[in-house]
Amino acid sequence: MTGGRPLPSDPPPADPPPDFGSFVRERHRAAGTVVQPRMGFSDPGTMRAGLLATKAAVAAAAGTITVDSYTRVGDLRAVAEALTAGVGLNGYPIAHHGAATTRDVLAGVQSESFAVQVRHGSAAPSDIVTSLLAAGLNATEGGPVSYCLPYGRTPLAESVGNWEASCRLLVHSGESGVRPHLETFGGCMLGQLCPPSLLVAISVLEAMFFRQHGLHSISVSYAQQPSPEQNREAIAALRRLCGRFLPDAEWHVVLYTYMGVYPTTVNGAYRLLGEAAVLAASTGTERLIVKTVSESSRIPTIEENVAALEYAAAVTSHWATDEPKDTRAPESGDSQTYLEALRLIEAVRELDDDLGKALTRAFRFGYLDVPYCLHPDNRGRCRSYLDDTGRIRWADLGSLPLGDIVESSDARQVGSAELLDALSYVRRKYDRDAIAGMTGSAGNPAPTYRPTMPPFDSRGVAGQPIGF
Repeated sequence: MTGGRPLPSDPPPADPPPDFGSFVRERHRAAGTVVQPRMGFSDPGTMRAGLLATKAAVAAAAGTITVDSYTRVGDLRAVAEALTAGVGLNGYPIAHHGAATTRDVLAGVQSESFAVQVRHGSAAPSDIVTSLLAAGLNATEGGPVSYCLPYGRTPLAESVGNWEASCRLLVHSGESGVRPHLETFGGCMLGQLCPPSLLVAISVLEAMFFRQHGLHSISVSYAQQPSPEQNREAIAALRRLCGRFLPDAEWHVVLYTYMGVYPTTVNGAYRLLGEAAVLAASTGTERLIVKTVSESSRIPTIEENVAALEYAAAVTSHWATDEPKDTRAPESGDSQTYLEALRLIEAVRELDDDLGKALTRAFRFGYLDVPYCLHPDNRGRCRSYLDDTGRIRWADLGSLPLGDIVESSDARQVGSAELLDALSYVRRKYDRDAIAGMTGSAGNPAPTYRPTMPPFDSRGVAGQPIGF
């Protein structure tokens, strides 16, 4: 770690953590979609208060400890300097605080009825994984591709090696009898303008990487995109492909509320979250990562996080109660998203039996290529665009092995003006609809089940929203 200090050697926690995968599965079966915030505070007392508030929310909720950006890149010296100066961080510095402090944060919070996951964003997560395991946690997320390409310039091969080491740490922790859980972030690459087939393919490939390195309890991610129809198609494809390529793993799907430029109006933000909740309920998605009304400007308060959790839970419950059962069945069949994702997965698997090597070679050859991603190990030859219906399509395939299944008529040049317009499409749409007072959407925050708006308070930290 850059500028770091040795991690303390702590005795193992007295009480084993709950099985995160089993927790989600059982809560989903009993209460529907499990909702989860992206909450993280640098002060241990505030972090504990956030977890307790999440646990007390009127929702089937999982807890989150989101790690700060300095810890994510291994700069523990910067963490110490910031905290000494009284500067708030955009997350919880788990490696700095040490296991004893984090155990105090978790005391009486984590239990069989409330599981907690650590979220971070690191291409070199070994120290974070060591710290969370020492503190009595065993669920985290990320991946060798998804926490490398969008977040810095760490070479992909180095990230692969780092994630192999982290998988070994997690697997070793499972020898105590409690299964560790690892979630892919592959379905959220760059947040927006990634065609869903690429998101699905990377999510499945990272899950296969985890399984190859000994993990049995896995979740696969997908981030909400502008088109509801394309989203349903993508989640159905994700489920079908996991059934095919992860036959001996226990897995579930986690949906992220839109990860791109977020609406600035309260009603626009709630309507977008509501549509994510409807998508989760209608596709049988087990877990939903929520976003709040303040996403466009700053890190959310505890109250804003709880309001988002309770609103999303109310929407899923309202939808599940009122909608006919047959409309909740996910789409099946060989959709365009499924065919493209399957082709990408198979092309990568043919490169090497070792998935780490295969992923590295796939990006070197351009068989995987993320549009508009500037990482040195990304070829950057393919492009995408947003069509008039809100669907994300390929504008240029680069070297992606999809030439015979993607319509050549979609090929087009995408200029900077069109790209910027597409990036702000969701914000404009939902803010415009909110200002115009549009109603009628299944996810629209109708007064009958919209929670009371929480006040903003001093626990909101000024700065950029957490992006992972």
